[in-house]
Amino acid sequence: MAKVYLGLGTNMGDKEANLRTAVRLINDRIGKVTSLSSFYRTAPWGFVSDNDFLNAAACSETLLDPLEVLHLTQAIEKEMGRTAKSVERMYSDRPIDIDLLMYDDTVMQTPELTLPHPLMGERSFVMDPLAEIAGEMVHPVSGLTMEEMRKRLAQFI
Repeated sequence: MAKVYLGLGTNMGDKEANLRTAVRLINDRIGKVTSLSSFYRTAPWGFVSDNDFLNAAACSETLLDPLEVLHLTQAIEKEMGRTAKSVERMYSDRPIDIDLLMYDDTVMQTPELTLPHPLMGERSFVMDPLAEIAGEMVHPVSGLTMEEMRKRLAQFI
């Protein structure tokens, strides 16, 4: 059984309902959600929008491999109304965004998926909720805990 850590975000519609629906679908399709952070209201990152985000982090225990998790999260996004993924750091409003942040201590890079998520350490909207639920977890590349990464990021904001 692997632990997969997911970043969740929404800035369209009923944001809290969107997050709760995504968590329910993750629990049903990927594996039991064992922890869920508080919901964090944040400004858009990487683009301009009048809509603030609601973000969270979740941990799910799964028997699926990382690519299977990725494909299922993408299917959940599509089912919930997401029409386009971000490409080359071009971001837009979205009803739901589910990012695969970490899969146990797996390090991998394929054309489809990079683990751990390469931008997680640059994003307080990821690190704040992730550190809440997994503060002592060690990043397999940096060797820092999620709490240490969160604190480093906070110094630059």
